[in-house]
Amino acid sequence: MNLDTHRISGSWTTLLLPIQADDTIDYVALAEGIDRLIALKVSGIYSNGTACEFYTQTEAEFDQINALLAEKCTAAGMPFQIGCSHMSPQLSLERLKRAVALKPSAFQVILPDWSIPTLPEIIHFLERIQQAAGGTDLVLYNPPHAKKVLQPDEYRQLREAGIELAGCKVMGGDGTWYAAMREAMPGMALFVPGHTLASSLLLGADGAYSNVACIHPGAAQVWYETMLRDSPAALEQEKRIQLFMQQYIRPFIRDHGYSNQAVDKFMAAVGGWAPIGTRLRWPYRSIPEAEVARVRAAGQELIPEFMREVL
Repeated sequence: MNLDTHRISGSWTTLLLPIQADDTIDYVALAEGIDRLIALKVSGIYSNGTACEFYTQTEAEFDQINALLAEKCTAAGMPFQIGCSHMSPQLSLERLKRAVALKPSAFQVILPDWSIPTLPEIIHFLERIQQAAGGTDLVLYNPPHAKKVLQPDEYRQLREAGIELAGCKVMGGDGTWYAAMREAMPGMALFVPGHTLASSLLLGADGAYSNVACIHPGAAQVWYETMLRDSPAALEQEKRIQLFMQQYIRPFIRDHGYSNQAVDKFMAAVGGWAPIGTRLRWPYRSIPEAEVARVRAAGQELIPEFMREVL
């Protein structure tokens, strides 16, 4: 994408890894999931965010997952981004170098994760990543749980140092924050959590790498399209989505200590749109499948738009 003429936007959906009882990846089910996302005509698909369990993948698995994604998306004309993130900056760089040949729409990366990097270290990291990307756009995956969450003035300093970011994943903020971000790096798309997308679009967001799309990517896409033509209806739906999340999803994290990725996979099982299951790779705990029916019933009451295609 050209930063001067196009900005990434819309409801982007993550890959979720189907994990078998022996802790291996079910590539047949993964292929079915990608086919389903393409058929649902989402804005785009991305691999290796937190929900894709990038931190558990061997390098061979990383290559196989992303080759499959690239093959299917390229054939279908579906925009796709490859997450080259790793806790090791060296492995992030090597993943990106290998993935250049797959010609994604953009690469996603996280900042070095073990020790909190200083701004000069962040610039040094992104300079090398940018050089290796060879002109493919970069997206900084910088969610609120990152060890280093960049502020608007730091994005400005990145731009002044020659770092060009096509997008970033952030928590978002108020109108003042969006104005500051636009001034800091004008060409950068701002992607927020999916459950805040309708209200965030009005403030200046461009889209979401969407947790809500885990429930049902097609319904999340329809909701995004509603935002563009009927903001009041989209905001009403957002209230119901947030109520569902607060009452039936958030307690798994807040009260029972499950990870964000466990919740993402659980929501996909609740929505029932693809053969994914709730199982996470070792050593992380999975939300029991027995919880699905209860939460699905609540979803059918609060957000029936997301429960229309239970398998």
